[in-house]
Amino acid sequence: MSRINIIGAGLAGLSAAIELAENGIASRLVSLQPSERAQSVLAEGGINGAINTMGENDEAENHFNDTLKGGVFMADPNAVENLTYGAPEIIRWLEGIGVPFNMENGDIILRNFGGQKKKRTAYARSSTGKIIMSAVIDEARKYEASGLIYRMPHHEFLRLITENGECKGVRIHDCYSNDKNSVIDLYGPVILCSGGLNGLFPGMTTGTTQNSGDVTAAVFSQGVLLGNPEMVQYHPTTIGITGKRCLVTEAARGEGGRLYIMRNGEKWYFMEEKYPELKNLMPRDVVAREMYFVRRREDCEDKVYLDMTGLDGKVWSRKLSDLREELIKYLGEDPKTTPINVKEGIHYFMGGIDTDEDHRTNLPGLFAAGECTCQYHGANRLGGNSMLGAIFGGKKAARTIISSGIYTGEDTAEPDEKITAEPFSEPASPILIERISEILLAGLGIVRNEEGLRKSLSELETLESEREYCQREKSRFRLAEAMLRGALERRESRGAHYREDYPDKNEEYRKATVAELKGGRVNISFRTLPERRKK
Repeated sequence: MSRINIIGAGLAGLSAAIELAENGIASRLVSLQPSERAQSVLAEGGINGAINTMGENDEAENHFNDTLKGGVFMADPNAVENLTYGAPEIIRWLEGIGVPFNMENGDIILRNFGGQKKKRTAYARSSTGKIIMSAVIDEARKYEASGLIYRMPHHEFLRLITENGECKGVRIHDCYSNDKNSVIDLYGPVILCSGGLNGLFPGMTTGTTQNSGDVTAAVFSQGVLLGNPEMVQYHPTTIGITGKRCLVTEAARGEGGRLYIMRNGEKWYFMEEKYPELKNLMPRDVVAREMYFVRRREDCEDKVYLDMTGLDGKVWSRKLSDLREELIKYLGEDPKTTPINVKEGIHYFMGGIDTDEDHRTNLPGLFAAGECTCQYHGANRLGGNSMLGAIFGGKKAARTIISSGIYTGEDTAEPDEKITAEPFSEPASPILIERISEILLAGLGIVRNEEGLRKSLSELETLESEREYCQREKSRFRLAEAMLRGALERRESRGAHYREDYPDKNEEYRKATVAELKGGRVNISFRTLPERRKK
């Protein structure tokens, strides 16, 4: 049976596979981990959709405007329109397959989330990702039983199979195999749903480092364009645990949590003073940057606290019980009675594989969806839009394949799967991963400048000259270089990208950053964003 090849089995991959199956098209779900351990499980706060159950006269156009504004007008407005106008259908689809959202009087309860004036975020306690994933996994199993979805867990992506500038398939390796010289070639269209670049920042990210960034690095080295690689989101409220940062969901502030710092011996609720309209629910880039600045003031101490002690008991029992349990477990402190020391941590990558509004890459036959793409979020992602983007994006990529005619469903003369005798590249050295991470963090912090970025690029070049590296490591160098060069060439401040040497927005840079590897060199250019089509 001829199949579509999907790399990644989180929300984007599952949604693509289900959409294809509903239309009678078979797919393979290729992933290192089973879906139950995908990054999507870690999402906490909720998923956005203007279903207007709270009597606030919300509508999709409001969601559209908030998303564009939150991304500082650096996303394709037509893609954002597709996402936000399609969001209510996604929420209702999830409800229909059994997601137990928090309900009241038969309606889904919506909460406030950052950068949005309306209650628009549907949630299931503070474990929304885990609960949504459970329902979507169960839905996919129906099609697994009929053979339309075929799972290939514990398989890793190696590279694309290309011919005459087109993607013809994907080369993978079975991690449970003892034969390191045997890999599998899978033919047919490919949808990349491989997640963000968490593995480039071990110890500083809220996400799983199983999302290593190796897929994005590999396809970039094969000529696939990247978009906005410099746009890295720091979530303002995280805590440190062994090996990573643990997210303190934005829902805590949505339900009334307040940020403060001690200034001259007194609590200063700085977000409420500086931003009286949205207060602690300003977009994440703004909150993270303000936390960075206030900690460095001479009249302030160096710790910021999230005060949730004023939250009602019903909020804790019905909406944030999972969060409270988590903080007690990791900190030994009860957030119901004790303010929690929080700090910024890398949380999301707005940049990634460059796609159009239909999720096509520059390589015919190759599509991408979810956090591995540069698509809906521009310079900063709104909370509640990540799971929405993954589900909608996966479905949209599948629909593009269906409508484009690229997949006929007919078996070809050649088998669509065969064993190939070719050694695969070993994983990157943990020491190298750590060193590249240190270089990236020095250049791509919350506050950036030309001196720091050039220094990081120089250190990256020096590191690369020290010895010969395997192909996977070489690809990681090129991806890191693209992120740094994108930040260097964007001489303005916009969203998550703040340049202290260029502190203002510059409309000349209200364009998408495009990174291309050509002749072994990383080239950065800027692409004008399309105008919104008339509805």
